[in-house]
Amino acid sequence: MPRKIVIIGANASGVEAASAARKKDRMAEITLITKEKTVGYSRCGLPFVIGGVISHFRDLVVYPSAYFQMLKLNLHTQATASKINTIEKTVTFQTFEGVTETIMYDSLIIATGADPFMPPIKGKEKQGILCLRSIEDGEKIVSIVKAGAESAIIMGAGLIGLELGVALSEQGLQVTIVEMMPQILPQMFDSDMAKLVQDHLEQKGIKILLNKPVEEIFGEDKVSAIKAGGEILVADMFISAFGVRANTKLAIDSGIPLGETHAIKTNVHMETEVKNVYAVGDCAETTHFITHKPICPQLGTVAVRQGKVAGVNAGGVNSQFTGVLASAVTRLFDIEAGATGISETAAVKNHIEIVIGTINSKTKADYYPSAKPIKVKLVVEKETKRIIGAQIVGGEEVTQRVNALSFAIQKQMTAQDLVEADTAYAPPMNETWEPMVLAAEIALMKLR
Repeated sequence: MPRKIVIIGANASGVEAASAARKKDRMAEITLITKEKTVGYSRCGLPFVIGGVISHFRDLVVYPSAYFQMLKLNLHTQATASKINTIEKTVTFQTFEGVTETIMYDSLIIATGADPFMPPIKGKEKQGILCLRSIEDGEKIVSIVKAGAESAIIMGAGLIGLELGVALSEQGLQVTIVEMMPQILPQMFDSDMAKLVQDHLEQKGIKILLNKPVEEIFGEDKVSAIKAGGEILVADMFISAFGVRANTKLAIDSGIPLGETHAIKTNVHMETEVKNVYAVGDCAETTHFITHKPICPQLGTVAVRQGKVAGVNAGGVNSQFTGVLASAVTRLFDIEAGATGISETAAVKNHIEIVIGTINSKTKADYYPSAKPIKVKLVVEKETKRIIGAQIVGGEEVTQRVNALSFAIQKQMTAQDLVEADTAYAPPMNETWEPMVLAAEIALMKLR
């Protein structure tokens, strides 16, 4: 009898799981069930279609229908999984046509993702509050922009909020971002690095209001204004970017335990506490590489890596997921910003004694015409001298530096190891002294 693998969800982690399972088991019956009409697309690309950098939402589809046919995957779109029976090992779902089906599984992978989060704000039920989670959400925002919207208020200054703010600004809208915290990107950056990004956004015309929790949403039926930090703000468009929460309803209803983060608890195999049931992507909890504490990072890169591990295990081969550093990067107008490992703030919160190495440098030789500024901040553990975190803001070349420092952290390199690194140089591409090395030298001076 061929192995039966069922996957609930068919975007980043779900499709990666199906692909990995197929490579390990050519005969398995693999079924994907998803509520969405479009599958296998990049959510991360949505703001860039809205901003006009990418022409169409259809360009975000990474896995066309032919891919699923080629791998002999049974794909059910616009279908809703309603019940998991972990005793009988079945999944019940409603098809697009409204027919209820129940199928058996040997291995089940839950990739239900996350849903937009709206805090308990007075008036939150009013019509017209937008979010950006799906292609349909993106199309709705584009249609309002094309209808003549001139201003937008974005509630939340995380990655999606800022990227969407830039996209709408590039379409000519006056954008205001309101954030309850005293800085933007509070989950990613320390306040000193966040300020660099904020200054750049404000120079480009985006208005940023910090320490402004949204207290009330006004309007008859449709939203017309909000009250944030005691201030009434009016706009043509209102977007909720408060973040997302793991979609765990199916797991809870099925008796599959959640972890400390309120996402589905998993082990190193991405297996839940129910045998042969896995959870991956934005709905799954994992472990932080530095703190060893539970975390639900909700990043595309993490989702595909987890999906691959779960798919390999579902296909009958042993694979492990070693944890995350939550490495992330973005580009906002003319600057890039990225981080990996833990921040200075997180280190203090976790009672880790640290020193900081920070350097302001250039992306090319100082005399080279197009040299751009770059700032590197390293977080170094005092006792071991290991690098445990990094944040970088600059005009270019941020991603590969973040990647390099991610490798360094995972391989437990010390600041001394980084100082001794044999780096490359040419005037059009880098300074003689690599900025990461200079930041490590400053950290070492403090350690001495």
